[in-house]
This record gives sequence, structure tokens and C-alpha cells, in this order.
Amino acid sequence: MNGWAQVADTAGAVLLFVGAAVSLFGALGMVLMPDVLSRSHAATNPQALGMLLVLMGVALRLRSGIDLGTLGLVGFFQLLTGPVAAHLVARVAYRTGYAGREGLVFDELDEQLSTAPQPKGDGAG
Repeated sequence: MNGWAQVADTAGAVLLFVGAAVSLFGALGMVLMPDVLSRSHAATNPQALGMLLVLMGVALRLRSGIDLGTLGLVGFFQLLTGPVAAHLVARVAYRTGYAGREGLVFDELDEQLSTAPQPKGDGAG
């Protein structure tokens, strides 16, 4: 094994370990945080970073064009869908009253919802 491959394998192993540790801390944050909004933050930010570090570590170990393309697509779709899912969870928690509104410093959504026109009827036309 040449010098470059050994360095890439070592760097890949370090990235795998660091990514797994970041994901573990994100999972602990999901368990330990007090409300839904804090949990959704802990679910998205560290998890996305940890997953990207793991993908980079795997990419350094595999070093194949098709594998790198697949890993790139996995990372892209994770970064695309993770924040959207967290936004939807936070929005549902806010609208159902589970978001812990008393901890919010400024609540713009409450102002927008209270001034928005209400739909007429039940929609069963």
C-alpha cells in the first residue's frame, strides 16, 4: 500500500469516528432537550454534520467514482430533506401548542396567524 492510500484510510477512519461522535451528541441532545423546538434543532444540525463527516470518511476509504457519486447524492438529499422535515415538525408543534411558546422572545407567527383572514365554511362544498 502506498503512502497516499494509507493517509486517506487514516483520515477516513478519523472522519468516521468524529462523524459518529457528532451524531451521538445530536441524539443525546434530542433526548435531553426540554421542548420540541430545541429537540428539532438537535435533530437536524448535528445529525447533518455528523452524516456528512461519515460520508466523507467513507468516500476516503472507497475512492471509486460511482461510490463517490452515490455518496454525494446521499449527502445532497440529506441536506435537502432534513431541514424541511424539522420545519414541518416545528410548525405542527407550534400550531398544536406543544412548542413551548412562553420561551419565545418574539413571536412573529402568532401575529400573522391572528391577523390572517379566517376561511369561511368547512370547505365541504
